[in-house]
Amino acid sequence: MELKDIVSIAGKPGLFKVVSQTKTGAIVESLIDSKRQPVFIHDRLSSLNDISVFTTGEDRPLRKILQAIREKENGGPAPSHKSDETTLKNYFASVVPDYDSERVYFSSIKKIISWYNLLHEKDLLALLDETEPKDNIDENSEPSENPQE
Repeated sequence: MELKDIVSIAGKPGLFKVVSQTKTGAIVESLIDSKRQPVFIHDRLSSLNDISVFTTGEDRPLRKILQAIREKENGGPAPSHKSDETTLKNYFASVVPDYDSERVYFSSIKKIISWYNLLHEKDLLALLDETEPKDNIDENSEPSENPQE
C-alpha cells in the first residue's frame, strides 16, 4: 500500500483505503471500522498524495505536513482534533509556521490532525517515508487539491 491508496471522501468522516477499481468507481475500506463500500465517479475522492496546504510561499504537500507532525511528536500521537480552536491553531502554527491562516480553515486543520492520528493509530505513518512519484509532479500544473470542504 502507498499513500496514494489512502483517500478522503467528501462528506464522509475518516480515511479510506482503495481496495479495487471498478468501471463506475472504486471499492474502498474504512480505516476506522474496516467496512467496505463502493464509491462512484460523482463522489469526490482525494488521494492524500494529491492534497496540499496553502502557505505564504508555495503550497506544501500534505505528506510533508504529516511528516512534520510526526517529527514534532517523535512518532507519537498529535493532540486530539477535538481540542479547542486556539490550541489546534497554535499547534498547527508550530508545525507549519508559514501556513496561510486566511486560506487554511480551522476545519481543515482539525481534519489534518485527525488524519494524522488515524494513520498513527493504524500504524500507517511509514507510508509517509515513501518517495514521491515523479510522474505526478508537473511544474506547469495548477496547485493540487486542498482539504477545504
